[in-house]
Amino acid sequence: MSDVKPIPDGFQTITPHMVIKDASAAIEFYKKAFGAEERFRMPGPGGAGVMHAEIQIGDSIIMLCDDMPQMEQFASPSRLNGTTVGLGFYTEDCDKVFEQAIAAGATAIMPPMDAFWGDRYGKVADPFGHHWGIMTHKQDLTPEEIAEGAEKFFSECSGK
Repeated sequence: MSDVKPIPDGFQTITPHMVIKDASAAIEFYKKAFGAEERFRMPGPGGAGVMHAEIQIGDSIIMLCDDMPQMEQFASPSRLNGTTVGLGFYTEDCDKVFEQAIAAGATAIMPPMDAFWGDRYGKVADPFGHHWGIMTHKQDLTPEEIAEGAEKFFSECSGK
């Protein structure tokens, strides 16, 4: 019997794997913006680019690699001209991390607000096209309370 664990230490059951144009620069950005720690980096063929890397933000590991146009199924947001996934980042201080991300080069999409679902929530786009929801949980609400909050929020947005 092997002592190898089917899920390696530090990993969750599901681990995001981001495809990025200039993964090396992205790793440096994530260090400044979110306090990421680089765990591992494997260069691409001939030492060019990043074939595979792992960073850790808080208790979460994220895998990433460079966009490789020859591999159509793995495209970066810059090649897609958009992103197909957003990343949610729970933190002790949403406002502080939001400002840290902006200072590191992220673009504000939604400034932090007290959201109807009970989180302090703000959203940024990183310089590589990925969207990050930055959150601090403030209230435990029932599904009914969230639905009421959503109805009020959307009626205020539509001016009704």
